[in-house]
Amino acid sequence: MNENILLDIISSGETTTVQFKENITNTASIAQEMVAFANTKGGKIIVGVNDKTGEVTGLSFADLQRINNLLATAANEHVKSAIIIVTETVSVQAKKILIATISEGTDDKPYMDKDGLIFVKNGSDKRKVTSKEDLSRLLQSSGNMYAEERLIPHSSYEDLDFDRFQAYYEKKFNEPCEKEKIANYILNFRLGKDNKLNIAGALLFGKNMQRLVPQFFIAAVWFAGNELADTVYRSSENIVGTLPELYKRAYEFIWTKINYVQGNKSFNSLGEPEIPLIVFSELLINALIHRDYFINDSIKIFIFQNRIEIKSPGKLPNSLTINEIKSGLRKSRNFILATIAAEQVDYRGIGSGIVRALAHYPHIEFINDTEGEQFTVIIYRKHT
Repeated sequence: MNENILLDIISSGETTTVQFKENITNTASIAQEMVAFANTKGGKIIVGVNDKTGEVTGLSFADLQRINNLLATAANEHVKSAIIIVTETVSVQAKKILIATISEGTDDKPYMDKDGLIFVKNGSDKRKVTSKEDLSRLLQSSGNMYAEERLIPHSSYEDLDFDRFQAYYEKKFNEPCEKEKIANYILNFRLGKDNKLNIAGALLFGKNMQRLVPQFFIAAVWFAGNELADTVYRSSENIVGTLPELYKRAYEFIWTKINYVQGNKSFNSLGEPEIPLIVFSELLINALIHRDYFINDSIKIFIFQNRIEIKSPGKLPNSLTINEIKSGLRKSRNFILATIAAEQVDYRGIGSGIVRALAHYPHIEFINDTEGEQFTVIIYRKHT
């Protein structure tokens, strides 16, 4: 890294991926910083810069040697599993600066310090992980755990609707589906194990969904005005069921509430919907398949006079951005649901749903609330 690039980084201040240290003397403390970087997006520790003022203070030759050894010890002995760091020395304003680069971890997440504490980056600071949900997301990001594969403790294989699964299986493979082999089918399709259904198994083929996964429903409200705080609403419904049932009933809730424009059609015709119905189809499927099932909350559908909102639990996964999803990029967090749902509902997948929705109706806004862990789609209504 050259001096100009480094000065530009320093002038921008500390971020999620950049941290300043005037000096380093504590191995355990710097190991916690490395853990936080490895568990999040990776980043750089720049030593020889005051973290309060951004002033370049520099390091002596002896400091450079000592800190290099300290960093290596921290990475090898105080981070579990051990990580590899890359260090380099850069001259800035005739002073020596040490840069330690820590890559984001992969298969070994969550990383922890020697005392078993787990840290992640929270803005420019670090935060200790204490909740099961945070730990589960770290495991998911490393490919070691997926929300949809969480087993439901109070379930059994008897909770799978065999008739529904049989219809899916025989249509897909054109061969008989034998009930005595149901345990093998469940394992092979990753719908559960050890006589327990997982979240995906329940959402795709479960019976009595209010008992199996009561938290995963759709709350739909049709307001008379334009404010969420309005106490007057025209109708509301808590929609429960399997994923295909949730999709079908939510779609019906919306299309029966929107306006239809007569245009040049005859008096007896229904008219054209103010918003193409494919928009709701694509966005509902997107919400159901790509939401965060580690969060025990419902999807929300709010119909206002001037807009329709679809709120999904969870932020975009794996550092995905709004611009990327509008370009068709997808990083699915629920592979089983995405695969099987494509054969149960009108879903084409491959990351093109949002692209298709925008192509048919560009008046859509996307909000990725990373702090509130919620993804909101706002469809603005023109004919109101």
